[in-house]
Amino acid sequence: MLTRFNADGHTGILKEFLTHMKRSFLFVVTLASGLVLSAAAQTSPAPAAPTKVAVIAFQAAVGQTNEFQRNFADLQKKYEPRKAQLKAMADELDSLEKQLQAQGDKLSDTERATRSKTIDDKKKAAQRFQEDAQADLQGEMQEVYNGVASKVYDVLSTYAQAQGYTLIVDGSGSQQQAPVVLYAGPGTDITKAVIEAYNLKSGVPAPPAQPAAAGTAPKVAPKAPAAH
Repeated sequence: MLTRFNADGHTGILKEFLTHMKRSFLFVVTLASGLVLSAAAQTSPAPAAPTKVAVIAFQAAVGQTNEFQRNFADLQKKYEPRKAQLKAMADELDSLEKQLQAQGDKLSDTERATRSKTIDDKKKAAQRFQEDAQADLQGEMQEVYNGVASKVYDVLSTYAQAQGYTLIVDGSGSQQQAPVVLYAGPGTDITKAVIEAYNLKSGVPAPPAQPAAAGTAPKVAPKAPAAH
């Protein structure tokens, strides 16, 4: 189905792409964190008798590191030209359709059909451009997340050993990986400590504060342990 024009004069193509950029972050961190932690579980020996347990919101730990926020901001900047190009395509479609609506009764059937076909062809081209951009964005975002997530896990492992933890539970929760936390006291959440340890090790400074309208990197807030 062809994308129809919104009330503001632009097609829904640009709006859908911008919305997808926000959704992709959540989708990627949900999927990728499950893969990272599953791989870690396969390579780490199961503790024989856990005596010291901690909880971590792994997705939040990765998403709130300075390195991830820097890389995510760089990725957003990389896609600015595509957003601009998509907007230009939407503006052109808007102009062409308004012209057709204004001059339609003055055009011959042949001219009207030709202009309608031109608009339809340009809509299809814009849809293809949008879909390609979305696919590229999601793939690159997954790479960004995986690159940081694997290193965060290494820091987590080192931190857990240094602190004497024998079991770390991921309390993030997702459709792929349901939370398994039955109860967690306030002193068991090590998410902040791991983020600070990773930032210190990576040496990446905190990104400068930006206005909300500038679109800073999304953050996944630590999810409270679920009671079952």
